[in-house]
Amino acid sequence: MMLGMRVRGGLLAALIMVAAPMGGVLVSVPAAAQTVASIAVEGNRRVEVETIRSYFKPGPGGRLGQAQIDDGLKALIETGLFQDVRINQVGGRLVVTVVENAVIGRIAFEGNKKVKDEQLSAEIQSKPRGTFSRPMVQSDAQRIAEIYRRSGRYDVRVTPEIIEQPNNRVDLIFTITEGTKTGVRSIEFVGNVAYSSYRLKDVIKTRESNLLSFLGGADVYDPDRVEADRDLIRRFYLKNGYADVQVVAALTEYDPDKKGFLVTFKIEEGQQYRVASVDFQTSIPTLDAASMRSFSRVSVGSVYNAEALEKSVEEMQIEASRRGYAFAVVRPRGDRNFEAHTVSIVFAVDEGPRTYIERINVRGNTRTRDYVIRREFDLSEGDAYNRALVDRAERRLKNLDFFKSVKILTEPGSSTDRVILVVDLEEKSTGDFSVSGGYSTTDGALAEVSISERNFLGRGLYAKAAVTYGQYARGGSLSFVDPYLFDYRVALGLDLFYREQLANSYIAYGTKTLGFSPRLGFTLREDLALQLRYSVYQQEIQLPNTLANCNNNPNNGLLAFNPSPAFVNSVGGPGGLPAPATDASGVGLWCYSDGEASLPIRRELQSGKALTSAVGYSLNYNTLDNNKNPTDGLLIDWKQDFAGLGGDVRYIKSAIDAKYYTPLVADIVGLIHLQGGMLNQFGGSELRMLDHFQMGPNLVRGFAPNGIGPRDLNPFGTRDALGGTKYWGASFELQMPFWFLPKEVGLKGSVYADAGGLWDYKGPTSWAQTGEVNVPGCVPPTQAPNANAGTCTGLQYDDGNVVRSSVGVGIIWASPFGPLRFDYAVPLTKGQFDRVQQFKFGGGTSF
Repeated sequence: MMLGMRVRGGLLAALIMVAAPMGGVLVSVPAAAQTVASIAVEGNRRVEVETIRSYFKPGPGGRLGQAQIDDGLKALIETGLFQDVRINQVGGRLVVTVVENAVIGRIAFEGNKKVKDEQLSAEIQSKPRGTFSRPMVQSDAQRIAEIYRRSGRYDVRVTPEIIEQPNNRVDLIFTITEGTKTGVRSIEFVGNVAYSSYRLKDVIKTRESNLLSFLGGADVYDPDRVEADRDLIRRFYLKNGYADVQVVAALTEYDPDKKGFLVTFKIEEGQQYRVASVDFQTSIPTLDAASMRSFSRVSVGSVYNAEALEKSVEEMQIEASRRGYAFAVVRPRGDRNFEAHTVSIVFAVDEGPRTYIERINVRGNTRTRDYVIRREFDLSEGDAYNRALVDRAERRLKNLDFFKSVKILTEPGSSTDRVILVVDLEEKSTGDFSVSGGYSTTDGALAEVSISERNFLGRGLYAKAAVTYGQYARGGSLSFVDPYLFDYRVALGLDLFYREQLANSYIAYGTKTLGFSPRLGFTLREDLALQLRYSVYQQEIQLPNTLANCNNNPNNGLLAFNPSPAFVNSVGGPGGLPAPATDASGVGLWCYSDGEASLPIRRELQSGKALTSAVGYSLNYNTLDNNKNPTDGLLIDWKQDFAGLGGDVRYIKSAIDAKYYTPLVADIVGLIHLQGGMLNQFGGSELRMLDHFQMGPNLVRGFAPNGIGPRDLNPFGTRDALGGTKYWGASFELQMPFWFLPKEVGLKGSVYADAGGLWDYKGPTSWAQTGEVNVPGCVPPTQAPNANAGTCTGLQYDDGNVVRSSVGVGIIWASPFGPLRFDYAVPLTKGQFDRVQQFKFGGGTSF
């Protein structure tokens, strides 16, 4: 960073005067001859004479001694109003000659592209119509450089330039050379034994630079982020039992050759501790300490977990407040056994100081309404001060993702038993406009344009509109969420959607769905959520006429009677099969010669649009350490829907999905995935094929979409998957990094084994209108001829409860373009008519 001067108009003398160091020449004068009234002032234009004289304070007897003159000279220089101050004795009088600083006419910025003028103007101290000061300009240049450094541009140069104007005025121009972003070239860990450097890089936010870093900003060096990473590492170790851990230092060094920073974290791990005992004590006579045991998340024999300890303290303190002990304070105490590596934990409940909240002041929210912030507090003005509730409010505000930073501080109130809560915020952009694209072996190419706002109108509302267009899937949706319905912690969501699924190589038919779904969400605990929903949607099947013109009954006028010539009795059956049984006209009873769709599909098409009206609920239990890239924890999702609240469909559908992640060795993560579901009929109505479960690689990898379960066996039709009313699935997977690749590449490998089954089709099998019926003891016409050959003209399907299984390998890429996954699986066991697809790819991007 440099300080330079540019003179326009050839005023070299003025430049020399500005560049001269501020100071003064003091001529020694006899103290007894001077008084304030005897001071003459010269050179001043804007500053009044009396103002200048006022800086010279007379001593005893109203006289100015040498000390008073020195003090006055220094005081004038420190005002910053003058370029030069000189004191001389002329004819027995003290003459103060001043050269006033120029006035700034305008301030401009040149060369800044990454930071707006408004942001820079707000940061500097020099202002238009203010006094020009070289030290202040130097400080402003440093401030501007610091703004750029915080965004990762460490080779920035800021050069202040001055343009002289008439009447002692100047224009101030900051010329900025922004430079390129300075990245982090390497991240190293020293002293880590229990966890590899590869694993610890998952914990921190800073990332190393790579070829795709331009799509993100985590690789840009930020000293504040590095310091925050120290705390993340420490908390990670404390969560995993290392109570003595210390992150000694985070060393950063700029490497000119690599043009980036080298970051090294020095760690002293210590030993891992387990919990030896958990006890409860209280100094409040009417409070039973043992009754707090159920709120403890710490158990004997488990690995010491500082995070669970903090949550236990929070839950106990809140529970004590609910019981009427508003000032109760829970203090955990841990006694370590350094030889046995155990911790004995004691929760002590004591009466805390009687402190009340006088006010809650919110600062920094320029867009977000005050009530959006205040409703995250479980306390208000006048309530007892409870640190646990304040910490919970701070965590909730951070989780809103409306703000860059959130900090709640306390200030003294109007009396000793009053405190003021100050909420300091820095807002950030909450709107998103994205164009997304992807491709999968199931849905083909897909593109989506969406616009969303997480803090709509500054009221904390969520709104999103999206349009999707692809090879086989199209549609649009509108979503709206109010997280506080009627000022209660209940989320109201509304969804309006339209989906169109086109026929493809996996299904012979298309569907159109138009629906509306309101829902209510309740957070029962931090790890447990409940959702109630109502769904109403209209669905119809799309099918070409060539796949839906089956008619075995010439007397039926509802459908065109259009049998194939190949099935006329005189010609015989296809492939050398005997001719089918005929009616009086001599026409065969088969109607699949031109590739008919399956009977349930054609029946659904004939029925027209079906309206489904269903109520349902979901319970979600989530203890994952990271929702995007989990390595530890449990996720269980239980759903039930009841269709029949009006509409044309009646069923009860239940499904459960559970995933358990656990770290094993050498950064390998184990995953156990269990799932199952059941569809039940009620009310005497027939189940539609569209309401059945359809399974493929979502249950057992290595199979095609809709490739598992009951299937139409007619060899001349489309042989559609019919789905089932029961399914189960189990999978075991090992996910491991590619240790020979940089962590920032984001690649992981996996090996897995899957097993599952889908069975029990309960949809329609006959259709009297078209003459497709099955009689007792019938034999399908595709079998050898006998007395009953051809009497099975209805649906013939395979419905064996066969266990499907496979083994495979996969590549998981957490790419800057979005999550991508490649799988190659080989089926080990399968049904006779299942369809195999060994390779599967899916992924997408936003840009």
